[in-house]
Amino acid sequence: MVRTRYAPSPTGFMHIGNLRTALYEYLIAKHENGAFILRIEDTDQQRYVEGAEDAILETLRLTGLNYDEGPGIGGDYGPYIQSQRKADYLPPALRLIESGQAYYCFCTKQRLSSLADERGIMKYDRYCLHLPKEEIASRILSEPYVIRQLIPEGKTTFHDEVYGDITIDNNELEDQILLKSDGMPTYNFANVIDDHAMAITHIARGCEYLTSTPKYTLLYEALGWPLPRFVHLPLLQNDAGQKLGKRNGAISIPQLIDMGFLPEAIVNYAALLGWSPPDNKEIFTLDELTQVFDATNISKSPSTYDVKKLTWVNGEHVKALPPEVFAAMALPYLQAAVKKPGTDYNRLAVITQPRVSLVNECGELVDFIDALPEYDIELYTHKKMKTNPDIARETLKLAISSLETLCDWNHTAIGEAVAIKAEENGYTKGQILWPLRTALSGKPSTPCGATEIAELLGKDESLQRLAIGLKKLEV
Repeated sequence: MVRTRYAPSPTGFMHIGNLRTALYEYLIAKHENGAFILRIEDTDQQRYVEGAEDAILETLRLTGLNYDEGPGIGGDYGPYIQSQRKADYLPPALRLIESGQAYYCFCTKQRLSSLADERGIMKYDRYCLHLPKEEIASRILSEPYVIRQLIPEGKTTFHDEVYGDITIDNNELEDQILLKSDGMPTYNFANVIDDHAMAITHIARGCEYLTSTPKYTLLYEALGWPLPRFVHLPLLQNDAGQKLGKRNGAISIPQLIDMGFLPEAIVNYAALLGWSPPDNKEIFTLDELTQVFDATNISKSPSTYDVKKLTWVNGEHVKALPPEVFAAMALPYLQAAVKKPGTDYNRLAVITQPRVSLVNECGELVDFIDALPEYDIELYTHKKMKTNPDIARETLKLAISSLETLCDWNHTAIGEAVAIKAEENGYTKGQILWPLRTALSGKPSTPCGATEIAELLGKDESLQRLAIGLKKLEV
């Protein structure tokens, strides 16, 4: 069975890059009917941020990336927590010492700092590698120590599903710490131990971990464990070409949702950041992504986080919402924008849904219903409609005369009345409808046409606004 894990450190919120990693792990597993596991890697207590774990859980819940298993109480389950597994890391570290592939190190911080070169880079000199067993046995009882991995001579090769075979000279690797002086494992060591214990078959993570993978590979080999399949994801950058992160423009997923982005649209967009979908299709539900996702289509090239593209993807998801769902989501925004008694908010939702990219934009599209905004007469100019303020002045007069006596006030009757009047006086339909829409709304764009606006406003309000427009044109 394919088994993947999302293993975040609780050091802050989840942004789009973190979500992409979790999503790819989820899709790799679910595409093969496998298991997706959540593991909180909190062994670095100094970087722990209060509330970060809850933020991770909430983001996964909001985006539908539900994990499949974990330790729990009373039949429920939560994520695996590394700090609660402290006892699991010492035995394999001792195995490595016994086999000569790890050793105790008693070096102080002062001594280690003295090893740094002029660039501030420190590579451990194996000072403690050959200490006598008797001395070690005595010192571990009274001194703080760490356990280091002994990097063998030669080269290490591993295969990555995206980048292919990669070989690194072991001279470039330092004898990394496996267990710290407080008994907690380092991130790299705990990763390997837990991934093996949880039978993880595929590991997806950022390409910045490529240089660390030889160390993981050597640990698996030293412990006699089979290697998982590595899937390193392309760099995700901001529009300035910097790695996207909390310091470089990334914001949290809940913040994006508060801005009006739908969780399903955020997930859809995250999938496109480094993965090429089949048939150039770009709009997917999570279930659809699960069906078509193939890790072999992950690119090596960097991906750029683009708010415009995210907004477009969101707009496609908004348009696909069931009308009743959109109406419920849009209602507070429509009510805030239009307070006119008797307003049919369901109808406003139907009108605005095809024309917004964010649900919270619907109110500003119809706020002219409550009050006609100030506008410049240049709005009456439209080259395609072959209209300008002079033509608008004449066609508004015709519109007023045709509508004053109209009994059936609905958009069909309104449209027929003004079209007939325009034709009788040598004007095109557009030359009367564009000025009509401008006078009724005072906006350069509206979610519906002139006749629909007139019906929404009612006869009295419509005629009053047409009179205001004519007065502007006659000044």
